[in-house]
Amino acid sequence: MTTLLLTLPVLLPPLAAGLALLRLSRTAVRALSTAVLVGVLVDAAALLTVADSRGPLATHVGGWPAPLGITLVADRLSALLLAVSVLVALAVLLFAIGQGTAEERRRSATVFHPAYLVLVGGVSLAFLTGDLFNLFVAFEVMLAASYVLITLDADENRTRAGMTYTIVSLTSSLLFITLIALVYAATGTVTLAQLGPRLAELPDGLRGALSLLLLAVLGIKAAIVPLHFWLPDSYPTAPAPITAVFAALLTKVAVYALLRTQTLLFPRTGVWTVLACAAIAAMVMGILGAIAQDDINRLLSFTLVSHIGFMLFGLALFDTRGLTGTILYVVHHIVVQAALFLAAALAVRRTGTSLLHRMAQRTPPAVLVAVLFAVPALSLSGIPPFSGFVAKVTLLQAGTAHGGPMAYALAASALLTSLLTLYAMTRVWTSAFAARPRRPTLPEPPTPDTVGSTKRRRGASRGGRLMVAAAAGMTATGVAVAACAGPLARVGERAAQDLLDPRPYRSVVLEDEP
Repeated sequence: MTTLLLTLPVLLPPLAAGLALLRLSRTAVRALSTAVLVGVLVDAAALLTVADSRGPLATHVGGWPAPLGITLVADRLSALLLAVSVLVALAVLLFAIGQGTAEERRRSATVFHPAYLVLVGGVSLAFLTGDLFNLFVAFEVMLAASYVLITLDADENRTRAGMTYTIVSLTSSLLFITLIALVYAATGTVTLAQLGPRLAELPDGLRGALSLLLLAVLGIKAAIVPLHFWLPDSYPTAPAPITAVFAALLTKVAVYALLRTQTLLFPRTGVWTVLACAAIAAMVMGILGAIAQDDINRLLSFTLVSHIGFMLFGLALFDTRGLTGTILYVVHHIVVQAALFLAAALAVRRTGTSLLHRMAQRTPPAVLVAVLFAVPALSLSGIPPFSGFVAKVTLLQAGTAHGGPMAYALAASALLTSLLTLYAMTRVWTSAFAARPRRPTLPEPPTPDTVGSTKRRRGASRGGRLMVAAAAGMTATGVAVAACAGPLARVGERAAQDLLDPRPYRSVVLEDEP
């Protein structure tokens, strides 16, 4: 049973992707993709239940024990993030089907579903892998799939943005494989469970250099300031569902990898000053960049960069409270960021533009769409009683309890960023949802997100209702996260304790090691 639970999320999506490449009907491909993600979601929920009750689970693929074979491992953290990520991927898939992104053109119909399923398989592998090399493989799988998705039916601008995204990602991958080679040369293994004790035997200078190189590699993928420059230029050019799933999942996978590797391989006591400075820079510079934007998708992309800093906040403290806050914030942000991009897509669909100053001159979207944006926007700003408030309070409590100049600086930056986030979200609200048309304007030139939507404005279509339902599902999930804050916080605290005490993780992976 353990083997089945651990292997299904990794194997089922790529196998289904192969089937989706066959000459199946549009309805069959849609049903296949949806059924696979539902199945993986059920599996992830079961995995979380078992991991929370029994502790870490591991299976050795092919019967080869670590470090000889491939090991898949699930603990509370990986199972929790896998479940939330697959839920978001399912909602975005339904939104894409409703919008018609998946089938808008013949070429898209051929590759969208396979590429999307491969992306989900890569995300699953990243959460469940037990060694450094297969973590690299997972990122490469996600890169290949995401490049296909970001350049679907691409024009010149989107192709340029896709190339920027790919070149930056490949640079990070080259650094990653170099890091793996250095780690293997120094320790003789890439199995995460073995690396901690072996790296501890290395000179402090070498350990510090490897830790910083790993931070740089994953910092590029997580868009940590100042390595974030590629994200605001790449994500907004893609169709709205693709932007939503990228913003919700890809950077969070890199944050998960940081959590896993830095706590397991390079444990610390006290505040990690380098990461704390990066967190402060990300929070402040990201939100200042957001305030300066006139395009709603670029604004949301910069808020994504800013709020990565909140996730680094807790990791920089390296204690149970801080890591609990980070875990809660990652869960909150995965859901809320997807909900914001989906609601923004509905607003763009209604107004025909993504520019805020032009939205302010047109009839605002329906009240339901406004609510679907307002709820996650308030949550992102940290307004009670939403999930963002719970996560931010946990981080602030961790910072004040830890004490010291860096911890207080992190807490102050978090408060300032929350206020500026509220200002940015209010600006979007007044432009896109509260304004009334003041004068006639010329139609906006069609964009990738408005070409299909303009044809549907004569009436509410089934696809439009599916889009609204998917966005509403994400908003409702965010509310559910807040409603279940108590149990979720307890799971997050246990997951944080697992990170700081990796002995159960190591023992379940190395059970065959003498």
